[in-house]
Amino acid sequence: MPVAGERSVRPTRVRHAVLWLTVLAYLITYMDRVVIATAAPSIQKEYGFSLVTMGWIFAAFQFAYALFQIPGGWLGDRFGPRRALTGVVIWWSTFTAATALTWSAGSMMVCRFLFGMGEAGAFPIATRSLSRWMLPAERGWAQGLTHAGARLGGAVTPVFVALLILDFGWRMPFLLFAGVGLVWAVSWFVYYRDAPREHRGVNAAERLMIEEALGTGPARARVPWRHLLRRPQLWTLSAMYFCYAYCINIFLTWFPKYLHDARGYDLAVMGLFASLPLMAGVVGDLAGGWTSDLLVKRGAGLKLARRAVAVTGFAIAAAMMPLAAAIDAPVASIICFCVAVFGLELTVGVSWAVTLDIGGEFAGSVSAVMNTLGNLGAAIAAAVTGYIVTVAGWFPAFVVLAVLCAIAALLFLRIDASRPLAAGGEGAAA
Repeated sequence: MPVAGERSVRPTRVRHAVLWLTVLAYLITYMDRVVIATAAPSIQKEYGFSLVTMGWIFAAFQFAYALFQIPGGWLGDRFGPRRALTGVVIWWSTFTAATALTWSAGSMMVCRFLFGMGEAGAFPIATRSLSRWMLPAERGWAQGLTHAGARLGGAVTPVFVALLILDFGWRMPFLLFAGVGLVWAVSWFVYYRDAPREHRGVNAAERLMIEEALGTGPARARVPWRHLLRRPQLWTLSAMYFCYAYCINIFLTWFPKYLHDARGYDLAVMGLFASLPLMAGVVGDLAGGWTSDLLVKRGAGLKLARRAVAVTGFAIAAAMMPLAAAIDAPVASIICFCVAVFGLELTVGVSWAVTLDIGGEFAGSVSAVMNTLGNLGAAIAAAVTGYIVTVAGWFPAFVVLAVLCAIAALLFLRIDASRPLAAGGEGAAA
């Protein structure tokens, strides 16, 4: 039983420091991921790659990223986020740098595949890292903030990379961003602990607050895969995320190329305009998570709080995608794309909060399954879009996004965040 003195002391905020360190990880993942999208015109010019070849280079990352989601989530659940996340960041940073040393389409595909293997563990392990730290009413905000960090990385990178390429060539950004990842990995290993009671900076008041909300489950647990994979809700969540990831990946891979080829922008303007929708996405990430948590605090319940925000976001995106592609005026088109990505990103913090709500101790594995299906969608988007554009042009490619957003909205109407998948998740869904 806690003593009165423990409750009278103001709780420390180590969990918030953990959250911000995790936000930096998300930012770095997207910085490393989208470098190649901005560098694509320069790479094509040097090597003479076709549009279809670039599509398969993009897809090599996405297929590896999809295939290794579950192994990555398992690493976090089995060995703890401290060691697992340190290892995967070092791995992918190594292959970020190695991309600058490739000499052909084949070598670049192999390198991007190995890079994707490492990044595959990032989001599932990072989600698991927050499962023992963030209170239930903080989860939507936490997931919105982390994904805002990801979108911020994606948003600022095109401008930064474009300037670096103009001065130093396309290889320099890969080397520079790899170094940033290695610095983060050391910082994470030094500061983070798998459970609050293992961290010297956590006082008794914060530890009690967290443990009363989440329990004192083990930092590492055996994953009940057979039980989890039989739950229909897990597959509904994953199918929804397939639609989401297909859509957002167009803005992370093909959108700079669209601006260059279809709109005729030079490298500097392309970098700026490619960043704007992702900056709108940052606002969407923060707004979606904050709104969902606010609804929880006001008694709406997890089911309604998660569902209302996500369905609204997908509806906005479905309406704005084809409109943005159809408008000829450059500024009006970019504004519509910004609104579309804002709506799309309203959903993402909510989606990842649901993995904590229904996953609990197994949030890493639950999020890994969701992200596996999601990134199969992203991989298909990367590969198929090159063919769609070659055969039919850019407008049909954006119509596909609108259809998928409408489907995702319907799927989210079947997701109930108040129903944990396993006994280990019940505390998380309170």
